[in-house]
Amino acid sequence: MAKQKGAFSSFIIKLAIVATGLSVAVMIVAMAIVTGFKYSIAEKLFSFMGHVHIVPFDETKANTLAPEPIYYDPALITAIRKIPHVVHVAPFAQRAVIVQAHGQMEGLQMKGVTKEYRFLPGINTSGPGINYTDTFYSKQILLSNTTADRLNINIGDTVQLDFIESGAPRIRKVKVAGFFHSGMDEVDKTFGVCDLRLLQRINNWPADSINGYQVDLDDQKYADTVSSFIHYNLINAPLESYTTAENYSFIFEWLELQGMNGTILLVIMAIVAVTNMGAVLLILMVDRAAMIGLLKALGMPFETTRNIFLGIAGLIGASGILLGNILALSLCWLQLRFGIVTLPEETYYMRYVPVKIIWWQVGVVDIVTLVLCIFCMWLPTLYIRRIQPARVLQFK
Repeated sequence: MAKQKGAFSSFIIKLAIVATGLSVAVMIVAMAIVTGFKYSIAEKLFSFMGHVHIVPFDETKANTLAPEPIYYDPALITAIRKIPHVVHVAPFAQRAVIVQAHGQMEGLQMKGVTKEYRFLPGINTSGPGINYTDTFYSKQILLSNTTADRLNINIGDTVQLDFIESGAPRIRKVKVAGFFHSGMDEVDKTFGVCDLRLLQRINNWPADSINGYQVDLDDQKYADTVSSFIHYNLINAPLESYTTAENYSFIFEWLELQGMNGTILLVIMAIVAVTNMGAVLLILMVDRAAMIGLLKALGMPFETTRNIFLGIAGLIGASGILLGNILALSLCWLQLRFGIVTLPEETYYMRYVPVKIIWWQVGVVDIVTLVLCIFCMWLPTLYIRRIQPARVLQFK
């Protein structure tokens, strides 16, 4: 009989460890996925748009550029580059265009850049890229893979650009020098890249006319600080400094909503873990009622008996947390290494479920889970007070 009780207690403890481990694993994986989504999508957008834009003031904040140019200021470029965390500053121009090829056409915003412009790591590229050595302007462009598929074109093909004006459109024949892919519809379906001098020629602008400046940082968290510094110290009206998060606020609001969903999941799983622990400890105390009665009969104080079971709860919680960490980190590594779980890219902006482990978040999950497990064990231990040695020992 004692052997059966011991086996049952052992089973209950192992079950509690597994349940706690699964709860912790789900919380860590959920946090890694939510963080991965927010980081990956933001990185894709920043990789193409940069972190800060300096453009003429737009009262509507409609993310459109003024038709009148501003003048390139080398002194402003030098001053911005001296700001901490700024890694690159590039002038740009932008204009709407219709791209035609093989009887198909696509409307795009053509972004004119200089040879110093570069994509950040979040953008995948293919092809040799634009050759800027032409004396007047490069007759090459970059298009997204999405646009290329719609137009059924390959690298090296010639396409026609129609720049719409009040009279007849201005037409240019250019060659596709490469493709880029961000995975974000707002970028891939909207933009192409060309030589800044091409747009200056189309707009009849002099060589020092641009639409604005793009500022790239080494970390997105400094975008607001850098934008504010530029606004108050380096530029005057009509120029204004905007962060990409301000220009594309709808994307970042969606990301915050995903973070809220992740928080709700964490709370639910924490409640499940604590409930499991409370139920397991109560079952364990009922199973060991005779032992508790004997200890009370021998004069063991309630606090000492309670602490025994709280210690067991702590060991179960710690073992479950260790198991959960091993399971969660293994799953995250497998996803990072092999991309096992895929996503529809047109909906989620990425092909694979992204994961990003932030170690302090893992530590918070572990510590909070252990503290809650031990703290919430106090209620089940009150059952010890109700155990009467005379009644339980007669069935021993």
